[in-house]
Amino acid sequence: MRITGGEARGRTLSFPSRSKERPTSDFLREALFNLLGILQGKTFLDLFAGSGSVGLEAASRGAQDVCFVEKNKNLVEVIKKNILTCSLDSNYRIIDKDIEFGLHDLFRKKCGFDIIFADPPYNRDLTGVTLKALSKHNVLNKDGILVIQHSIKENFSEPGKDTIYQIDQRKYGENALTFLKMEKK
Repeated sequence: MRITGGEARGRTLSFPSRSKERPTSDFLREALFNLLGILQGKTFLDLFAGSGSVGLEAASRGAQDVCFVEKNKNLVEVIKKNILTCSLDSNYRIIDKDIEFGLHDLFRKKCGFDIIFADPPYNRDLTGVTLKALSKHNVLNKDGILVIQHSIKENFSEPGKDTIYQIDQRKYGENALTFLKMEKK
């Protein structure tokens, strides 16, 4: 697994071989960031961060502030190691809690993000849980984008159709990237 673009392009990232979680592939990360475009000076939230590869890719491509939310303590250590490997000048924050508590923390501290990326483990009904948590603790900046990576087999409805709506979806094999916008209540 490598950083695919930007300042840290080509750096190899760690991921525990015994982990039951699956990292976002290099191909899918590259497709995501080609769609997102320029990240210079943007804030980025990586939910279900795993190894931190997506957030680190954002930092490599110019994001100034990157926040990782990951509850697995072993993966939090991997994120820390990968941050050191990339040695980028971005500001990092790691929240080692599940997304409900992590988002509550960020909301309470009035944090906001230009881009939120969520890659919940597939086929565990966590996409809907993620959308509900974000509806409750909306930390997406005005005009920000929410991207959810999920299995094409997963059907999820957007809670609060009046506040969250889909603007695009791209399918890559068994994976989909769904782009959403959120309106402040």
